[in-house]
Amino acid sequence: MPRPDSDDADADAAADGDVDSGEDEYAGEDARQARWTAAGTGALLTLAGLAAALLRLTGPAPALVPAAYALGAAVCALAALLGSRGRTRRALWLLIAGVMVMAVGDQLD
Repeated sequence: MPRPDSDDADADAAADGDVDSGEDEYAGEDARQARWTAAGTGALLTLAGLAAALLRLTGPAPALVPAAYALGAAVCALAALLGSRGRTRRALWLLIAGVMVMAVGDQLD
């Protein structure tokens, strides 16, 4: 038995009313916006973490404080990379984890 073409299956589904074209209209735009948001936020938090690590490194803070800021910045950099590749859910969770690590450094200060 020959396999039906995808065009035939789409036509059959459209005839049956199974296809809702309104929901898929913005799917690509929403994904692109989520990628840009995750990548941009990750880059911004990376720069903020690195700046805080450098500022705390030159001051009288314990060595664990700039290390925590730098580790949080590294996690945010990884999140920015994943966000730019489309792994937005993982990127957002990594952004939360990176900010939490930086918050630990802030509490130690």
